[in-house]
Amino acid sequence: MPEVEGHEKRLLLISNSTLYGGGYLDHAEQEIKDFLGGVRRVLFIPFAQHDREAYAALARGRLADMGYEMDSAHEAADPKRVVNAAEAVFIGGGNTFRLLKGLYDSELLSPIRRKGSLGMRYIGSSAGSIVACPTLKTTKDMPVVEPPSFDALGLVDFQISPHYLDPDPGTTHMGETQEERINQYLEENHAPVIGLREGTMLRIELGSIVLKGITAARIFRRGQVPVEAEPGSNLAELLSFHSNGECL
Repeated sequence: MPEVEGHEKRLLLISNSTLYGGGYLDHAEQEIKDFLGGVRRVLFIPFAQHDREAYAALARGRLADMGYEMDSAHEAADPKRVVNAAEAVFIGGGNTFRLLKGLYDSELLSPIRRKGSLGMRYIGSSAGSIVACPTLKTTKDMPVVEPPSFDALGLVDFQISPHYLDPDPGTTHMGETQEERINQYLEENHAPVIGLREGTMLRIELGSIVLKGITAARIFRRGQVPVEAEPGSNLAELLSFHSNGECL
């Protein structure tokens, strides 16, 4: 799958839609408003949830509170046409396999990838952030449906692991930690992975990848010790790697 090139991309990739103690998108509201700028109408893609009507209604009400009008791709007679006309797309969270299958079924991967390469603003939350990556291989979701491929939008050339949880040294749970699963991914794949803790997000513009939010993120690269990145850091260099799979 070809990667999108150039500095025209504008993406806001959010780890989680709801942060403990707040409501839907509360913790990201100011960043969303700043990111959207003069855009007043957003196209929402609710494919990650089974009840698309209810999900679209939730998003429409919340975006209205922020001052935005919203269309939903599931309501469109021609979803590709509304993507091609959109100034901004918001892909919400839920089950990543269901989301990616919905994008394939609606034939929206190519239009979103093309518009994203031309500067259309892209907001993703959780599963919506993962599908901006080359593949969905760093999801924790159950494969409740089977998409035609794991290949996703490829708007960035690294992977995201949202809702990142640090290992708890006091737990008696013997299952794999999120860090262990990411390391398993890196045993078989080359793209770096950013563990986005809840309350964090990536803002990607003009070739920069800036960590926003309330806490640090953890960067995993094949053959290297994971590193912590603080809010405000430009992660472009840490998340870059050569075409031969070697990290820069």
